[in-house]
Amino acid sequence: MKKTIALLTSSLLLTACASFQQSGDKANAQAAQDQKTASAKSAAANRKKSPKAKAQQQDDALPAVELSEDILYKVLTAEIAFQRGQWQSAYVTILSAAQQTRDPRLAKRAAEIAVTARQPSEALVAVRLWTELAPHSDEALQNYLGLIMLSDSVDEIEPLLTQRLADAAPQARGPMILQIQRLLVRAKDKQASFAILQKVTQPYGNLMETHLALAQGAFSVGDTTYAQREARAALKIKPDSELAILTAAQVAPDTKEATKLVSEFLRKYPDSREVRVAYARSLVEQKNYKDARAQFEALLKEDGEDPTTLFALGVLSAQTDQLKDAESYLQRYLQVLAAQPEDDRDPSQAILLLSRIAEERKDLDGALRYLDQAEPGSDGYVNIQVRRAQLLARKADIEGARKALEAAQSESANDAEQLQLVQAESMLLRDANRNQEAADVLKGGLDRFPNNTDLLYDYAMVQEKLGKYDDMEKSLRRVISLAPGNQHAYNALGYSLADRNVRLPEALELIQKAADMAPQDAFIADSLGWIQFRMGRLEQAETQMRRAYALRPDPEIGVHLGEVLWARGKQDEARQVWREVQAKDPENDVLKSTLARLNVKP
Repeated sequence: MKKTIALLTSSLLLTACASFQQSGDKANAQAAQDQKTASAKSAAANRKKSPKAKAQQQDDALPAVELSEDILYKVLTAEIAFQRGQWQSAYVTILSAAQQTRDPRLAKRAAEIAVTARQPSEALVAVRLWTELAPHSDEALQNYLGLIMLSDSVDEIEPLLTQRLADAAPQARGPMILQIQRLLVRAKDKQASFAILQKVTQPYGNLMETHLALAQGAFSVGDTTYAQREARAALKIKPDSELAILTAAQVAPDTKEATKLVSEFLRKYPDSREVRVAYARSLVEQKNYKDARAQFEALLKEDGEDPTTLFALGVLSAQTDQLKDAESYLQRYLQVLAAQPEDDRDPSQAILLLSRIAEERKDLDGALRYLDQAEPGSDGYVNIQVRRAQLLARKADIEGARKALEAAQSESANDAEQLQLVQAESMLLRDANRNQEAADVLKGGLDRFPNNTDLLYDYAMVQEKLGKYDDMEKSLRRVISLAPGNQHAYNALGYSLADRNVRLPEALELIQKAADMAPQDAFIADSLGWIQFRMGRLEQAETQMRRAYALRPDPEIGVHLGEVLWARGKQDEARQVWREVQAKDPENDVLKSTLARLNVKP
């Protein structure tokens, strides 16, 4: 069970914790928001203080053109044509009216028509006009830059960007440079866009943001040396900048150097929350869970109700087998979410982990109670119901488990969830040795999804347990036909033939093909050893079995290795391997049947 929790928490940690790259992106997004705020403040100040600026704003707004009958007719007929699906006629008419009246609103409308019709070239023509008619419009500029990024003429925006930076208020210029970099990085020609960035920012080398933008731009084109130099320059200008240190970590040559940079920064500036979050996440990526937990605990002291921190601490505690702490953190996390209904986080992962923690202490009823907190219609509800079914099956309530899965059917939103429910129901029936019912469930699933290789494979395995080998082989051949690279289908069919001691040359060919596809797969190596054993090649069989058991000391592989050793006269070593298997899995059916057949006591 602890292994299951470890696997689950490892997956959750990767989901919950971002890298320096993502932290840098988040900081850049904040910088872009800062630019908008600074631009708005600057514009407001200009309107108050500068009559000239105010007049310019009025000039950008609307031309002094009377709405004549001719113009009104053109606009109305264009809109009617557009509603009827005649985008080209509508676009030409509106664009013509915009050119005639010099009204930026009409140019904008022409661009909207072209974008809706998915005609980027025509949209760019309209947006060029819109930008010309409203040169101070941020909306026009954003649309223009966005469309240019999709074209092959990215160099035409250089004069415009140069002018916009020159016209910007000093307090807005730095954030604007970062915003420009984020726009340019979307261009198809990365090198050309980076060259433009270098040119337009050249006059502003005294700004920290200039060096950050150049660092990000250089990193995007693979010039890490340039990127690292510019990041250092940004830190020199503003040593306490969180954005600068996150950028430096992002472009660092390796994770070790990035971690060193951030840890040294935190020693100088311990209140830098975003940097501490990034540092904690990087420690998680390095599987340094102890130190990562210490960082998240420091973050929790600053904000005891932060859901991200609570969730991370819950997962980290579970990962390090501190299950009592994990339960406490995750319970607090759910309480915080319940008190913040506007937060759109999905609580299902926390609920599932709490359920597994309760199961670990053998409290199945408690595990089920945790699942009761999930509401029907929530994003993870189907996973919750699958988990409920598994717990009920552990309590030998197979019918209750099937009802839980049936209840989830109405909540399943897509084919993937429907498939998940079919597989979950068939699995609990197979585990209960109700193989015919499992086969019926899988058959129903295949009626809906006839080409799903997972269902076909599971159906084949159930048919083998029922002794219906022809149906099993038919299903596996179908899997091979649909997915020729599926090594498991080759292996399963070859192993079945080998285990029944029939068509051994064909079995060897099938298993060898699987082994060629996945040479490090322990179970395929086991099959290869087993077919060698069936063919009387005991030395080769022992070599393969030892290799398989070394790759993965699975009980069934151990049983096979013991039988090969026994056949080779190495009875003492065979007994030793079987005793290892018995210690791991005392109720293993394969071990019991093998020992009974050989009349051996381990």
